[in-house]
Amino acid sequence: MSKTKISRRFQNVSGLVKRQMYDLSDAIELLKRTSSAKFIETAEAHIALGLDPKYADQQLRSTVILPKGTGKSVRVAVIAKGEKISEALLAGADLAGAEDIIEQIEQGDINFDKLIATPDVMPLIAKLGRSLGPKGLMPSPKAGTVTTDVTNAVKEFKLGKLEYRVDKTGIVHVPFGKVDFSLPDLSDNLLTIKESIDRNRPSGAKGKYWKTFHICSTMGPAIPVDVNSMAG
Repeated sequence: MSKTKISRRFQNVSGLVKRQMYDLSDAIELLKRTSSAKFIETAEAHIALGLDPKYADQQLRSTVILPKGTGKSVRVAVIAKGEKISEALLAGADLAGAEDIIEQIEQGDINFDKLIATPDVMPLIAKLGRSLGPKGLMPSPKAGTVTTDVTNAVKEFKLGKLEYRVDKTGIVHVPFGKVDFSLPDLSDNLLTIKESIDRNRPSGAKGKYWKTFHICSTMGPAIPVDVNSMAG
């Protein structure tokens, strides 16, 4: 079995990360220095939690609005009926409708990043699970994507509302901006994510909740962060 070839670029930036825990501001500064791709990379957080999601009381799934945004333009689609369609478009939805959008999705035309639906159309959307589920686009009340308050939902996702969940290995992977954001802006976003994860701690979580916490850019090396430095 051939070894994975590591690029010289990655080797060089990896050498900047020492075998130590970094406090939050030093870690973010290093993340910016180790971002060397030819595009503006995303800043990512990878958080190993003391959770085993195969148990119902240890599952974590929630949403958070990043105060400084995601740096990404989000295309929002809304499936609704009647006046809710014009309400969605007025709020800034990129597309809104009912049967027409369902038909598009059935044909494999999925040109949006977030799908919001009102509760009354959910029976119509149920059949789209096979198309939307694997892409993480199926609307759900827990993710804030099944709602009667279409205006607020559209505006929040446009502003930078993110859904996050713990994967089957107990890790949360979440973006917290772009590497060209200022250090204070990245720090604000990250602290908001931490606060949300703490607030939504599942009732079945046992022992140490935050096990390891790393940040990196899309193409950069992982940087270990000292969780205690995030008391803010």
